[in-house]
Amino acid sequence: MSKLLIALFVAAGLSIAGCATQKDAPVAAAKPMAPVATITPVAPISKDAYDISVRNAETQSKTDKDACSSRSGNAKDICLAEANGKEKVAKADAEAAYKNTPTAREDARVTRAEATYNVAKEKCGGLAGNPKDVCVKEANAELVKAKADAKVDRVTADTRQDAATKQADALKQANTDKRDAEYKVAIEKCDAFAGPAKDACISSAKVQYGKS
Repeated sequence: MSKLLIALFVAAGLSIAGCATQKDAPVAAAKPMAPVATITPVAPISKDAYDISVRNAETQSKTDKDACSSRSGNAKDICLAEANGKEKVAKADAEAAYKNTPTAREDARVTRAEATYNVAKEKCGGLAGNPKDVCVKEANAELVKAKADAKVDRVTADTRQDAATKQADALKQANTDKRDAEYKVAIEKCDAFAGPAKDACISSAKVQYGKS
């Protein structure tokens, strides 16, 4: 990656938090967001917690966008891209935590990657000529790679989940087969008795093995 894009991504890194709290600070000083590849899945949340997270994201987004009004030109475009990205990422993270599925987590990673890309692209707008073209191409390449990594992780998680489900089903069936076999042995042993003794033996075997 070129030194130019590295500098831009360090400055961008989806530094959306700095928009609302640092109106007059240079964009490059904004706090960068964690890289997509290092995101750790959050713990599952309830529907109520999800709804609260969405409302908080919308409220914070309005505050962040209002803070952008003091800027102009490319700086304002960057600030708005950061605010929009921050809202989308917060909502996607909340949905991933609520649904708690590999697909939802992939979607959240893609949303974060797209938000980072949109900010980087706006920063490229401050350049001209070939440096600008290279900046945009490299930003796009980073987006493609982030999406590809998210998909691979999702497929891996799906495979593990499917394997775990199949293993659990097989174990359950195996236990059922074993108990059925043991029940048949117990019933067979009851044939050694007759009358009430045999009936008692059969009843006891049914209770022991959960048969009706």
